[in-house]
Amino acid sequence: MSPPSTPGIRPRPVTVRPNRTRTRLVGALVAWAAMSGATACGASPDTGTPAATSQTTQLTPGTSGANASTPNPPISGTSNTPTPSSTAREQENEMEIDIAIGTERFRASLTDSAASRDLVAQLPLTLQMRDHGSVEKTGRLPAPLSLEGQPDGADPDPGQVGYYAPGNDLVLYYGDQSYFPGIVLLGRLEDDAAGRLAALEGTVTATVSAT
Repeated sequence: MSPPSTPGIRPRPVTVRPNRTRTRLVGALVAWAAMSGATACGASPDTGTPAATSQTTQLTPGTSGANASTPNPPISGTSNTPTPSSTAREQENEMEIDIAIGTERFRASLTDSAASRDLVAQLPLTLQMRDHGSVEKTGRLPAPLSLEGQPDGADPDPGQVGYYAPGNDLVLYYGDQSYFPGIVLLGRLEDDAAGRLAALEGTVTATVSAT
């Protein structure tokens, strides 16, 4: 039965409006469910590609992370073995001789030179050695020594062994001899030799031999 109408008044139609809040909530739940299902399968909702890709990084032992580096390769042709010093090589090349005068024994180390090698080649020798100027004893050799690589002269110190080329003499210095042309230094006597030579007066007989 229709409600009574008032003459001259037109009834207003009733409009039913949907609940917007409920609609949004339902839509959000549907979207969340769809995304959860895609993620559970290991794929992204847009592309279907795996959500994460595992990567394996190989590191050099003893390194980690950004500090990892490749060790420098050894340089070929090099060696850590130390080379002998020039002094060591000179000591290896030294020659030793013994000099016997009466009851005294002296040892001398000769540097490696042409003159020293010539002297050793003549040994053993017995020389009459005379005293000169209270600084040296000299004895004539049977053959001259080579002067190859030698300076014109030298200034020997007490305790040195020399060769005086003009007289072809082997010389044992026990005093301070100044520079003189023709002197060739051959080596050095043991530490206390100069004092013991100075105590031997006059001409002496010396036996010189290689050790």
